[in-house]
Amino acid sequence: MPGTAFTRRALLPALSAALGVLALALPAATPAHAQLQLRIGSGAFQPMPIAVADFAGDASLGTLVASVITNNLRRSGYFTPLEKARFPESPSFDAAPNFEAWKGAGVQALVTGRVGRDGSGRLTVAFRLWDVASGQQMAGQQYGTDVANARRTGHLVSDAVYTKITGLGPWFDSRVAFVDESGPKENRRKRLMVMDQDGANVRALTGGGDVAVVAPRYSPAGQDIAFMTQATGQQPKVQMIDLETGQRQTVGNFASMSASPRFSPDGRRLVMSVQQGGNADIVTVDLASKAQKPITQGLAIDTSPTYSPDGSQIVFESDRGGSQQIYVMGADGSNPRRISFGEGSASQPAWSPRGDLIAFTRQRKGGFAICVMKPDGSGERVLTEGFHNESPTFAPNGQYVMFFRDPGGQGGGKLYMVDITGKVEQPVPTPSYASDPTWSPLLAGR
Repeated sequence: MPGTAFTRRALLPALSAALGVLALALPAATPAHAQLQLRIGSGAFQPMPIAVADFAGDASLGTLVASVITNNLRRSGYFTPLEKARFPESPSFDAAPNFEAWKGAGVQALVTGRVGRDGSGRLTVAFRLWDVASGQQMAGQQYGTDVANARRTGHLVSDAVYTKITGLGPWFDSRVAFVDESGPKENRRKRLMVMDQDGANVRALTGGGDVAVVAPRYSPAGQDIAFMTQATGQQPKVQMIDLETGQRQTVGNFASMSASPRFSPDGRRLVMSVQQGGNADIVTVDLASKAQKPITQGLAIDTSPTYSPDGSQIVFESDRGGSQQIYVMGADGSNPRRISFGEGSASQPAWSPRGDLIAFTRQRKGGFAICVMKPDGSGERVLTEGFHNESPTFAPNGQYVMFFRDPGGQGGGKLYMVDITGKVEQPVPTPSYASDPTWSPLLAGR
């Protein structure tokens, strides 16, 4: 979180003579890494069996950190954590595990750790990742932080383990903002909320006085969230909220409705849709100068604009061709071209942080699918399909897409995430009904 300092260091062999048998682990780790690597895209993919031992030291905090790591790795869909009842031993952090025993339990990777306090009372959390087959240490790190951030160190360790084994980028140390919906369906109370990506540490950002809170999006720095809001008797408008102070401000001076805000990659501009009579144009607003610049103009509804990661292009949806479809244009509005084809309509595009994919909602035959395609429109794939799925948003590493699903009736929406292979789908816990998720950037270093 902003203002929170983390320190970290690798657990290298030279750190301490007390490491004993571990002292020779890292130099021989390279061959083991090739053996331990998990190949996500293979047709015969199977989650990797892994064990996460309770961290030694402070018993309550050690159990907490280990449970966060276990839950994260399980929810990723790429790991199957071993149940504690099947552990062949309680491994020590300062001695090599009994690798033969762990092999017998069917485990390929083992995480051990320790939680303690330094002389100033700050929390220290250290971990080791072991390749069970080779008996080699694959990774080791120590983190120093305030005790209140014990849970977050579990996310940092999860990211270190996940990236080392899969070769993919980190994503556990992130948050999700969403629209919380409570009460009867005909009179829902809607509030903007934020939580850790695993559903913990939920807090409300708005008080529920808004008739509508829609389409939140994080700034690249993770400090602000832009969203559309409507108060009773007022025109819908785009606002920004500061996550530290809670201060809200309206963005743009428009006489008509503004909606679907998205930040530029450098965080200096917002791009949004502004109603023009019966049509809607895409407009950019410079957050420093407040200058407004329309970049589409015509007899169409252009909305849901999103920048490419390098800021050179914008993907958006438009009905200019007769039905709502996905288009890509230069960031200045030049050279608009349609990229979605096929049956039904396409809407709500979201560009992957990696730049390789665009996620979107496809509506056809009474159903809603969350799909991905390449930025040129090729390679379209359905990740998940059902009665009502909407509002895709990418994880910071571009490997997962979060969305909401509404089953209809008197119930409400719930959040889910699916990986870009479509093989892993998981519910995302929220306090009540939820919609319109937006994934934050990584928190580390912010």
